[in-house]
Amino acid sequence: MFDNTFFFLSAALTIAGAMGVVFSKNLMHACVLLLATLFGVAGLYACIGADFLAASQLVIYAGGVVILMLFAVMLTGGSADSTNKFGIEKIPGMGSTKTYVFAALSVVVISLTVLKIMANFMKTFEQGELPPFTSTVEEIGTLLVTDHVLAFEISSILLLGALVGAAVIARPRKG
Repeated sequence: MFDNTFFFLSAALTIAGAMGVVFSKNLMHACVLLLATLFGVAGLYACIGADFLAASQLVIYAGGVVILMLFAVMLTGGSADSTNKFGIEKIPGMGSTKTYVFAALSVVVISLTVLKIMANFMKTFEQGELPPFTSTVEEIGTLLVTDHVLAFEISSILLLGALVGAAVIARPRKG
């Protein structure tokens, strides 16, 4: 009972947050709604027993990416003016009627394709017993510091480079 409720709440939070990001006109609200979406995805990972992925989702994406986005919004300032420095009115980048129609048709085609695939799959589906829940954190941690230590160190250098690049981009310009 709890598993089903937790799954549906996580799925609803993910979908509602994603829709809120898409339709939000305020960038700060969109960042907060993205945070809700990432929490929902972490809940979905927890539902399938991927506890390491759920924790990584919260720490890396929710903790890092959203905070980075909020700092970028605060550093760039943003203005409430609807005109740019040349006096030309800014056009929102959300698309036109043509792009909305194309997106709606794409959603319909993709949905029907997924439903067709799922219908064929569900005809032969037989539910079996689930294996007992086991934690994956210890196994993944052992693999990261033994067999995959080179990839782990390369990713840390890549993240350090991204941090230095962000600092260079964010520093104030002289003159």
